[in-house]
Amino acid sequence: MFVETITKINDAVNGVVWGWPALILLGITGVIMTILTRFFQIGRIGHWFKNTLGAIFRERHVTAHTGNKTISQFQSLCTALAATVGTGNIVGVAGAIATGGPGAVFWMWIIAFFGMMTNFSENVLGILYRRKGKDGEWHGGAMYYLKDGLGGKKHCRTLGAVLAVLFSIFCVLASFGIGNMSQVNSMVANVNTAFGVPVWITGIVLAVAVGAVIIGGLKRIATVTEKLVPFMVILYLVGALVIICIHITSIPAIFVSIFKGAFTLRAGVGGAVGAGIAQAMKMGFKRGVFSNEAGLGSSVMVHSSSNVKEPVRQGMWGIFEVFADTIIVCTITALVLLGSDAVDLATGMLTPVGEAVGSSSLMAYSFSQVFGVFGSGFVAIAILLFAYSTVLGWTHYGTTAIRYLLGEKSVLPYRIIFIAIVIAGSVMKAQLAWDISDTFNGLMMIPNLIGVLALSPLVFRATKNYVDRTFHGKDVAPIYSAIPEIQKEQEEAE
Repeated sequence: MFVETITKINDAVNGVVWGWPALILLGITGVIMTILTRFFQIGRIGHWFKNTLGAIFRERHVTAHTGNKTISQFQSLCTALAATVGTGNIVGVAGAIATGGPGAVFWMWIIAFFGMMTNFSENVLGILYRRKGKDGEWHGGAMYYLKDGLGGKKHCRTLGAVLAVLFSIFCVLASFGIGNMSQVNSMVANVNTAFGVPVWITGIVLAVAVGAVIIGGLKRIATVTEKLVPFMVILYLVGALVIICIHITSIPAIFVSIFKGAFTLRAGVGGAVGAGIAQAMKMGFKRGVFSNEAGLGSSVMVHSSSNVKEPVRQGMWGIFEVFADTIIVCTITALVLLGSDAVDLATGMLTPVGEAVGSSSLMAYSFSQVFGVFGSGFVAIAILLFAYSTVLGWTHYGTTAIRYLLGEKSVLPYRIIFIAIVIAGSVMKAQLAWDISDTFNGLMMIPNLIGVLALSPLVFRATKNYVDRTFHGKDVAPIYSAIPEIQKEQEEAE
């Protein structure tokens, strides 16, 4: 009865926060920020690649460990990717295709393309409005630019403060959903299927493993994720690329199915013509955001802790984060799944085999077609690593939010509750865990996007300032912070 009540309440809220008005707001924000920055993700693609992926191998300070409470740019990226590259990249993509057809992948690409600049803008604002705590660690996030940025505008002080509190509350709740229950639930289910380990045992082991890391705070989390994330992503991509190479002759048909499914006026849920496009678009948007989190205001909380001075520099890491997560990892997942016999490329529907397998096990089935029994075990291990890293990353987000709401004394109790929910998530019904996560995502997204849109002129000025200095050689004072005393401090440190 209790679970049924929770499900009904969640369904009602989910219908609002993930209705078309909210999805349109998400899309419009990305479009506006793309236009304001003059399509930075395309026009400056060589520059941001050089200063993100290229800088990892070229510039030592990007990866060098810091001696204080700050973290390196590479560590901030890995911690952010740890939170975003999770089960959404495997189970989420499979669920989107199962519900919205191959066309959902196209809409994931679209929301990711514009989401690059939404994430860029969040990170720029995060650096501009971050504050340094007594321990020397930078603290930033949407709550800070809502309170100090939006709240600093005429007649908006109360609105900014209220939205900052609401965002922080929703972030804490989301850390229990997208950053905990849905990840753990998918992981234990796949480990149980592949190896027969009872879900509660896996849940307890994971809770201990999470607790051992998060008790050390952001520095320990960043130290673990900078080693774990590259390893797990490369491991997964190698396995997936082997399958893609084997099915290389099917690639053209797969892309035709994706583009055709995105615009085909086929009957969808309820039999209404045109519902197929709406469902593909909605699932692509939802699962795209679930995967890369652009628009949620989540990853900015770890990017703000970076030792970088230049806001636009950290913004470029946000672009790369979305690109790597959705354009690369999610696309490769889709190619593997659509290359199997679980999906009929002609109709875009699951085959009887796919229906029997179920969306949560589609990737395990796709891998097992090539690698046999080893395939399902490989996917289970990949999901285990992805889920574990996501839980670690989201712990920092929840910690930042609870610290903002209740102060430093609330951090330890929050971490204890978080660890307990790891165990609870392992035995929860899968669909409910995903639905609750979707709801919390949407609740976070709305106040954050309001803040990004309200402060978009500042993002424009900061980006133009950087472009003028970097590409046009103009002698203008750099914009490091929107807080006068921090701006002065950063200028003096040059």
